[in-house]
Amino acid sequence: MKGENFTVWSFFFLEGFSKYPRLEIVLFVFSLVMYLVTILGNSTLILITVLDSHLQTPMYLFLGNLSFMDICYTSASIPALLVNLLSSKKTIIFSGCVVQMYLSLSMGSTECILLAVMAYDRYVAICNPLRYPIVMNRQVCVQMATVSWVTGCLTALLESSFALRVPLCGNVIDHFTCEILAVLKLACMNSLLMDMVMLVVSVLLLPIPMLLICVSYGFILSTILRISSTEGRNKAFSTCGAHLAVVVLYYGAALSMYLKPSSSNSQQIDKIISLLYGVLTPMLNPVIYSLRNKDVKDAVKKLLSKVPISSLLQSLVEWSRSLKTQIKELKE
Repeated sequence: MKGENFTVWSFFFLEGFSKYPRLEIVLFVFSLVMYLVTILGNSTLILITVLDSHLQTPMYLFLGNLSFMDICYTSASIPALLVNLLSSKKTIIFSGCVVQMYLSLSMGSTECILLAVMAYDRYVAICNPLRYPIVMNRQVCVQMATVSWVTGCLTALLESSFALRVPLCGNVIDHFTCEILAVLKLACMNSLLMDMVMLVVSVLLLPIPMLLICVSYGFILSTILRISSTEGRNKAFSTCGAHLAVVVLYYGAALSMYLKPSSSNSQQIDKIISLLYGVLTPMLNPVIYSLRNKDVKDAVKKLLSKVPISSLLQSLVEWSRSLKTQIKELKE
């Protein structure tokens, strides 16, 4: 559809990794396995935090929200990626591209804030343990989680609405998803307003929450070093270690994507970073939180004892068969 000075595209081509057909097969297997593990791991975490009364604490309330975000984030782009990796037609309609862009931005933005909230929760638990039940009561936790969601969704809406107003001089996106930076590379002209919006939102959602996390862990470390017993120190370190590992993974990938000079890396490296950011990090979150957490391990064992493994495996096999059938139909 032609406008007076620019074109409004009804669909887009996602170039993805089409220049490397052999790599596409490897990436399909990698992405499929990572996606299945992500869904299974994060769904299990949500389930045990709801069913197990011992895990209905502030930390696990936030962890359940984090797991739900990871499921939504990966589901916004990975299923479409899997189809495109095996399809010769790597297209997406305009409305689908907008939804994909908004969901990725909103889930990613919300997670930035929630990780800072989780750091504050650990700070209160370790530095002010006697006041913890009062300061982090359920009402406060629900309010903090709600603020994280609302802020993330509103900033994503702001970025998406400004991005949609930028005229595009092409419809071939050099990415495997409608990632906002890849879409804006098709802009017919530089938009100072769009650049300012992106910069302000990136600073609000990346360096500022990261600074709050560093300050929280500075106080936590100071408190831990004053603990006399070795057992107490180890328990405190194990409590914070999982969260720190997730923070490093998440912010490391996010900072490399959104706060780097545009010419510092090739577009192909950006795609790999984006894939790791979108698949590997959400998959590792439940693994990291479960490795050294006895409560989570016990809750998972209880859950597995109630759910027959054979029926679970059968469901996975049936799901994979239906996925193969859908892919064959799309290829035809």
